[in-house]
Amino acid sequence: MLCFMMAGQRCGYSVARSIMPLMSIQQQNTTSKSAVLTVTTIASFLPAFMGSSVNIALPSIDKDFSLDAVALGWMVTIYILAAAIFAVIFGRLGDIYGRKKVFLGGLILYFITSVLSALAPSGLFLIIFRGLQGIGAAMIFSTAVAILASVFPAHERGSALGINVAAVYIGLSLGPVLGGLLTQYFGWRSIFAVNALLGCVVIVMALWKLKGEWAESRGERFDGIGSVLYGLALAILIYGLTLLPSWTGAAFIFAGLAGLVLFVHCELRTKNPVLNVNLFRNNTVFLLSSLAALVNYSATTGVGLLLSLYLQYVQGLGPSAAGLIMVSQPFLQAVLSPFAGKISDRIEPRVVASLGMTLTTISLIMLIFVSRDTSLVYIIINLMILGTGFALFSSPNTNAIMRSVERKFYGVASATVATMRLIGQMMSLGIVTLLFALFIGRVQITADTSVAFMDSYKMAFIIFAVLCAGGIIASLRRGNTR
Repeated sequence: MLCFMMAGQRCGYSVARSIMPLMSIQQQNTTSKSAVLTVTTIASFLPAFMGSSVNIALPSIDKDFSLDAVALGWMVTIYILAAAIFAVIFGRLGDIYGRKKVFLGGLILYFITSVLSALAPSGLFLIIFRGLQGIGAAMIFSTAVAILASVFPAHERGSALGINVAAVYIGLSLGPVLGGLLTQYFGWRSIFAVNALLGCVVIVMALWKLKGEWAESRGERFDGIGSVLYGLALAILIYGLTLLPSWTGAAFIFAGLAGLVLFVHCELRTKNPVLNVNLFRNNTVFLLSSLAALVNYSATTGVGLLLSLYLQYVQGLGPSAAGLIMVSQPFLQAVLSPFAGKISDRIEPRVVASLGMTLTTISLIMLIFVSRDTSLVYIIINLMILGTGFALFSSPNTNAIMRSVERKFYGVASATVATMRLIGQMMSLGIVTLLFALFIGRVQITADTSVAFMDSYKMAFIIFAVLCAGGIIASLRRGNTR
């Protein structure tokens, strides 16, 4: 697997060299920039690979621990919830105390929790370890892009971000294939064991390659009260989503929203807030680019989970066969992301990202009409359209966000990118979990519940398509970054 990862990295560099003028970097800065790009790119690969691997292994985990459909959804949701809660917090800590410190800490925590997950004795312990792993992922997500933005100037940043995003999609590409093979021949625990091994390799590389530190807000005070308030409000809100349609769920959602309103109120009156709310109030590009990211991920994250379960429970495919079909989406994302990032250095990111959002909407609409007898070719074509759309959206949108803020806010902006992605992912999976609860109930997904599963599947894609169509408007209205 390490060979695959390094081959993917070399492939990313080959593509980058052919389409990007990165070799125009001044000679004295070449080593540091290439080292930062290498380490952050490989580190960004890990959480993506883990996420897509675990998706394909869910039926096997279910078989071992006899989890109901809602608990199975929490296996994925807890990881994203933890990452979303802590991304902004660690982004701010990185701005103040050093992004490299937080980045390395995240890699170490990710390694430890991968080992613990491989040894988990029950479904409950695995969910707990996945939550801790999400915290480690937040430390990586919230600093990797900020470190890249600190090192690469604006006219080269889209190219670097394109390579970084490509690494994420290479991880998503390899996850279903290698995760399916590992699950089928060595069991689902081998996925976490291999991730622990790769994490150890990246830790060594980071200690060896990363020199210096980046902390443009050094000396400023950390907003501990705001951090706690933000984390609690977000956790309560998302927990409430999982309890719907009960009145208890509605009460938790209301309490979470009230907590977020209180958080914003406090942050506007804090000298050094954990999240500078004025970035949203006074910066239209930052606001609408963040909103577009939130909508895009809300409409697409649940696709992988739904199709993984559909292919295995409805179509009757094994984990490896399902993984080979699903790889078509992230494969195209990996191939096209460097091109999209490069294009956004020359063409206004708003145009490129909006085109990507439009293609994504078309794919989601087409996936509504999938049935028990749908051709696998139809599914693969839709996944390829989805991958193309997502590639055209992701790195140009990130480029727009990072271009719209000052250097001292790179950590917060990077964390905001990660938070919008994670909250969007969480909302998407929350929608899926809610629909499972409404249509299937707290029972295992089997052949007997396949009709109810397909009902929840269709409703989910209707919701996703409507969300993504609305996101096109936010993407187009954001304004220009130049």
